[in-house]
Amino acid sequence: MSISGKLSFKDQAFKLREQAVLDATTTLLASKGFDLMTMDDVASEAGISKPSLYKHFKSKEDLATEVMIRLLDGALDYLKQLDPAQGGKAQLASLLEWALRVRLQGGLPFLPSASQNVKAMLTRSLRYMTRVYKLHKQLQGMVEQAKAAGEMRKDLPTDAILYAYYARTCDPAVDYMKDYSRYSDDDIVRYMRTLFLDGVA
Repeated sequence: MSISGKLSFKDQAFKLREQAVLDATTTLLASKGFDLMTMDDVASEAGISKPSLYKHFKSKEDLATEVMIRLLDGALDYLKQLDPAQGGKAQLASLLEWALRVRLQGGLPFLPSASQNVKAMLTRSLRYMTRVYKLHKQLQGMVEQAKAAGEMRKDLPTDAILYAYYARTCDPAVDYMKDYSRYSDDDIVRYMRTLFLDGVA
């Protein structure tokens, strides 16, 4: 039996409304940014009253943190579906493609790189930091696996490769290609994936 099947109708409705609130928050964070987003904006975007919103989340800080936790959970769940036998580089490429598609669909706010205040807010969340650490360790293992297989340069530090990898998910080149070219989302994903993993030489 699914989890939703064990919940009362009222609890199911509450959970569904909470997901709608997080969807609305994600949209606003991507379009307005954290500093300009207000709780009024979120309530309006989600189509609920402000008092109803506060039953779910007490502040926009709580909202933004939960959005990022949901995003990290999505990445970790995606990694679970990958076959380790395909190799480190292939797994990294697959996750990068997933992240780029999430971003192109408006589901990837750029919170961690937005401001020092946002970084401080997120690092105070144990739930967020636990997921960041878990994801980073898994990706470290993939980079090391790729190096051992001769798929990535051994002279480059693993952390340097990973930080460059993370940066690709919020690279402004994605916006330029989407807004000022005729490239499809599939084209953009393919080009960004190739530029990071194979370079231009």
